[in-house]
Amino acid sequence: MPPAYASTSRQPNYAKPTATASPPSHLSLRTELEIARQEIKELRDERDRLQAALRHQLGQQLDAIHAPDTAARADQLNALNQDLTRRLEEAASENATFRARITSLEEDLTAARTSLRRMIRTENTAR
Repeated sequence: MPPAYASTSRQPNYAKPTATASPPSHLSLRTELEIARQEIKELRDERDRLQAALRHQLGQQLDAIHAPDTAARADQLNALNQDLTRRLEEAASENATFRARITSLEEDLTAARTSLRRMIRTENTAR
C-alpha cells in the first residue's frame, strides 16, 4: 500500500527505475533535490501563513467571547476606583483634622508642664 501522502496533488509522480534504464545522472538528481527544496520552502511558508491566520481568528473569537465580561469588569473597576477615591479624600480630611487636634493637644501639654513647673518652684520656695 503506498503512503497516504503520496496521493496528494503536490507530489510529483516518479517512475521507478527499471533494470534496463540507466541510473539517474548527477545533474538530474541535483535538479530534483532543488525542486524538492523549493517545494518544502513553499509548504513551510504556507504552513506559517495558515498558522498566523488561525491565531488571528482564534484571537478574534476569544475577544468576542470575553468582550461582555471585559466591559462589566471595567465598570466594576471604575466604580471601585471612584469609591476608593472618595474614601481617600475622606481619610485626607480626617488626617488634617487629627493633625490640628494633635497640635492643639501639644500646646495644651506644653502649657500644663509650664504651669506644673511654676507650681513646683513656688512650693519649693515657700518651704
